[in-house]
Amino acid sequence: MLGDSSPVTMKSVIIISTYPNKKSISKIAKELVQYKTVACVNISKVSSIYSWNKKIENTSEYLAIFKTTLKNKKLLKQKIKETHPYDVPEIAEIDITSINKSYLKWLIESTN
Repeated sequence: MLGDSSPVTMKSVIIISTYPNKKSISKIAKELVQYKTVACVNISKVSSIYSWNKKIENTSEYLAIFKTTLKNKKLLKQKIKETHPYDVPEIAEIDITSINKSYLKWLIESTN
């Protein structure tokens, strides 16, 4: 019988957020990986167009894709909220309905 931490019963979670600069996301990403809250954080520079304070903004930001397990989801969201430099940070969860087993196994091992 498989235990609760087997790849079959564990679920992966992706959380995305944007940051104003590479320094702000790099610091928290390193800590989250070091403490095994996440297995990986992908960071990519993006152009964002949005409305803020009744103005249309067009700025460069850094998109962070946090990869973790269901058991670490709440802690991850809390850490993002506590450390994020924005007044209103994006903390969006992407439901994963399919993931290859070898990647899921690595993700679980990297967060335990």
